[in-house]
Amino acid sequence: MGKNLLEQLKEFTVVVADTGDIQAIETFKPRDSTTNPSLITAAAQMPQYQGIVDDTLKAARASKGKAASAAEVVSLAFDSLAVSFGLKILEIIPGRVSTEVDARLSFDTDATIAKGRELIAQYEANDVARDRVLIKIAATWEGIQAAAVLEKEGIHCNLTLLFGLHQAIACAENGITLISPFVGRILDWYKKDTGRDSYAPAEDPGVVSVTEIYNYYKKFGYKTEVMGASFRSLGEITELAGCDLLTIAPSLLAELQATEGDLPRKLDPENAATLSIEKLTIDKATFDRMHVENRMANDKLAEGISGFAAALEALEELLAARLASLEG
Repeated sequence: MGKNLLEQLKEFTVVVADTGDIQAIETFKPRDSTTNPSLITAAAQMPQYQGIVDDTLKAARASKGKAASAAEVVSLAFDSLAVSFGLKILEIIPGRVSTEVDARLSFDTDATIAKGRELIAQYEANDVARDRVLIKIAATWEGIQAAAVLEKEGIHCNLTLLFGLHQAIACAENGITLISPFVGRILDWYKKDTGRDSYAPAEDPGVVSVTEIYNYYKKFGYKTEVMGASFRSLGEITELAGCDLLTIAPSLLAELQATEGDLPRKLDPENAATLSIEKLTIDKATFDRMHVENRMANDKLAEGISGFAAALEALEELLAARLASLEG
């Protein structure tokens, strides 16, 4: 009996579960796990996680005291909830969990640094070493500068909402631990922009983008890891076999596990070393210029930040309603 695609993929790529659903993580046994505000909001509404939500709210009320307003309690609980899910996930996986900084701070370097330190302090207060946590920050220029400061303090970062080579190079030059280029969201943009309804996996614009970033990093010896994210199909995943890491939703992990066949390695550092690639230096002016010139990256970064911010607001409303029902 041959190995399924998931088993083969794990031989040359670290598989990460892209979910806040702890049961899915137990099923697929990834090394690492990543969450975002949308995933945490979805998980917080599942009946099996009501206990985590309630415990977090009660702890926030106890910390803030009886006189504190509901808004103050919710604000504290909201920060603690992502860490609560992270702690549960770390009980299952051997590797790292990514926990996201409030997307509404994406253009504020100092506030992002402060929030990153706060999140790590919460994990350390629960006896989790900082090398098991990645602080997830949007790959704006300001976010990358914040991550550079945190990295120097030994706080590892995962730069998300990454759509362009300019973002990837700025991350590598600033010593960021890991980046999450968004494959499916790039495809979504191109389908809408061109009116095409499909692309062959090898020509998928998201696949092409991540391949370019991977080859650039390996060609010039950057240590920053590339983790392809936001997949729409099995073909996108198999075309990026060999990428450092891939973060995959449970539905696609199940599909990989159920599929037999040969999975060849597509991305390889030895191949990247032979390519002719121009080396770029990215300062703020170059970053801003390349960002404006890349309509897709410009659109998708702004849309991603507003989407995560909306998910955070939905989570705050959910917590406020739950607190009201707990406290009668």
